[in-house]
Amino acid sequence: MALALLRQALGRLWRSPAASARHAPPSRAMEHDRAIEVYDIIRTIRDPEKPNTLEELEVVTENCVEVQEIGEDEYLVIIRFTPTVPHCSLATLIGLCLRIKLQRCLPFRHKLEIYISEGTHSTEEDINKQINDKERVAAAMENPNLREIVEQCVTEPD
Repeated sequence: MALALLRQALGRLWRSPAASARHAPPSRAMEHDRAIEVYDIIRTIRDPEKPNTLEELEVVTENCVEVQEIGEDEYLVIIRFTPTVPHCSLATLIGLCLRIKLQRCLPFRHKLEIYISEGTHSTEEDINKQINDKERVAAAMENPNLREIVEQCVTEPD
């Protein structure tokens, strides 16, 4: 019985993302390292309504970040976040905060795609279009009230 439990635990460890990244080809290991780097940037973004971070509310997790190498030292970063409720009125604002923080903080060349996790919001298609449209993002950031809210959410606490 104990041997079976040990074998099961070791099997999980060997199949874990961290373990597979250690034994993966260099590009896969680099993608995993970049994904952790991205997660460390977005996990501290604060929710627009609550005093919590997106990590604390489980809007973002390590598993919601995917990074793919698309060229020499250039990566495609894909974020799939999960709003706290299916009718969250601030999902677009959360997506905007993710985009702005990553555009400012990512230290490597990247293309960025941000999506609501499939099936987790009633208007996910519309919101996905908005947060991935450069013109709409630029227009939103020209609005001083919206810009102030985004700044409050993405600014690191002292």
